[in-house]
Amino acid sequence: MAIPIILANAAVPLLGLVDTAVMGHSGTAADLGAIALGSLVFSFIYWAFGFLRMSTSGFVAQAEGANNALEVRRVFLRSAVMGVFIGLCLLLLQYPISLFALSLLDGSSAVEQGVRDYFAIRIWGAPAALSIYAITGLLIGLGQTRRLLWLQLWLNGVNLVLDVWLVMVWDWGVRGIAWGTIVAEWSSVLLGLWMVSRIFRSQTGISRSVTLWRHLFAGDALLKTLKTNADIFWRTLFMLIGFAWFSNQGARFGDTMLAANHILLQFISFAAFFLDGYAFAVESLVGRAMGARQRAVFDHVIKRSSEVAGITAILLATLVLCFGSYLIDGLTRIASVNQQATLLLPFAAAYILLSFAAFQLDGIFIGATRSREMRNASFYALLVFLALAWLLTPLWGNQGLWLAFIVYVVARAVCLAVYLPAMRRQIEQHSLFTH
Repeated sequence: MAIPIILANAAVPLLGLVDTAVMGHSGTAADLGAIALGSLVFSFIYWAFGFLRMSTSGFVAQAEGANNALEVRRVFLRSAVMGVFIGLCLLLLQYPISLFALSLLDGSSAVEQGVRDYFAIRIWGAPAALSIYAITGLLIGLGQTRRLLWLQLWLNGVNLVLDVWLVMVWDWGVRGIAWGTIVAEWSSVLLGLWMVSRIFRSQTGISRSVTLWRHLFAGDALLKTLKTNADIFWRTLFMLIGFAWFSNQGARFGDTMLAANHILLQFISFAAFFLDGYAFAVESLVGRAMGARQRAVFDHVIKRSSEVAGITAILLATLVLCFGSYLIDGLTRIASVNQQATLLLPFAAAYILLSFAAFQLDGIFIGATRSREMRNASFYALLVFLALAWLLTPLWGNQGLWLAFIVYVVARAVCLAVYLPAMRRQIEQHSLFTH
């Protein structure tokens, strides 16, 4: 179940590596920095609405575990409608959002101009990007991992080809990266909706569609959805503040250090999405166990997936430590960026090694839709990170920032683990949906 998710997730940071390599070989350090900060802006925007995927996968899995196919459809449609609405709002508010984002960044004037160009184009993919969250959440919740793989391969494959063509052949620079992304997003929505329609047509025993729409935003289900989404929103926002703080502090050390940190973050993203494949599988299986009130299944899923994720983290960290310098050589020809990134490789490897526990616990709590605990844990971990960054950065500069970043991912896991025993004890009393 996890293998197609791992392959699908691995395609996402692979695209980031291609973007970095394309700009690293055809642009300047400022162009590379613009891609780093421009991607950060949209990561901040879209990850803030990551609840559209997370709550969808959790609620869908629980409804599937309770054999409630009608609620599966309702959960998806609620998320899809919310995604389109939020995407349209982002389009309408794009100018103030752009001004606010740029006011928070500390890049050079050349970097900021590149970010403006990137934002002005990519924002038009917002409704599509958020709709894909709903589609992805449905596929994960139902355990439709092969369909998820094909959807991600299409999204990232189209994006990759267009990035290389528009930047390397047509010399569109930062604008070419943005255009490649939105074309890939809109085409992927069409493919995803076709997949969803096939899944729903295969289901039997479903009431008429008028009944589905009549109760779509009714009562307790809507209230619980909104509450869960709000908690996950705050949880994600706290996490994004941490990542934004890290990237922005790196920018204060200059364009070279910003670009070096960005390259290492691509390694971390590759490992993170790879490890998150196990967490996505856990979301589906934990949600089904919660819906069916099966504590034994709950325990078994956590044990097996965590063992494999831990071994995988060791292997990934070792590969980065041993072969990361060769990858850096392939990503940039800028000597100063190459040198700084190579010096920081041990920090990136340590982060990867210690990060798997946080991803596993995220998957467990998303599948269980325990959003309040996720929100609180994310807030406490952020406080730890900011305090350490404030203490260590003046002493050791960018290396101190990396040390605080490593402790941050450990703190996320510890804060979530505190809540796990109580959730496990309550599982046999829990059933969100009835047949």
